[in-house]
Amino acid sequence: MDSGPQPRNGWRGSRVILVVDDDPDILEALAEILAGEGFEVRAARHGEEALAHLSPRPPDLVLLDLMMPVMDGWEFASRMRKNPDWAGIPILVVSADRNVGVKAKEIGAIGYLTKPFELSTLLDVVNRCLNSGAKADSGRSAQASA
Repeated sequence: MDSGPQPRNGWRGSRVILVVDDDPDILEALAEILAGEGFEVRAARHGEEALAHLSPRPPDLVLLDLMMPVMDGWEFASRMRKNPDWAGIPILVVSADRNVGVKAKEIGAIGYLTKPFELSTLLDVVNRCLNSGAKADSGRSAQASA
């Protein structure tokens, strides 16, 4: 069974996606959907918790909400980018904010999804992000809104 390109971080096995969202229903739903597609999923309720999931094996992609308690998405992205081992991890912003495209670009995200979104859209954008090989232009190649 061909699992596609090897993970960006050089680890063998399934692709790892870190989902960061303070809404427990969204967090659980995204984790279940992605795990059902064969991804290894790590879940965090805020940025501080998410930082702990970056080691020892960095994720291949971070799905990041921006508005969260304890540590918001901007602070998480800033701290992640300051560490050379994590700086290249692509971020896909997932938000209900109508200015999500602008905000995704501000944190250097590879793209964004506007809540609510269709399951097929989520999977399409996640796969495009994982298979892009390089950072895409924010708000362009990996954007979607439903």
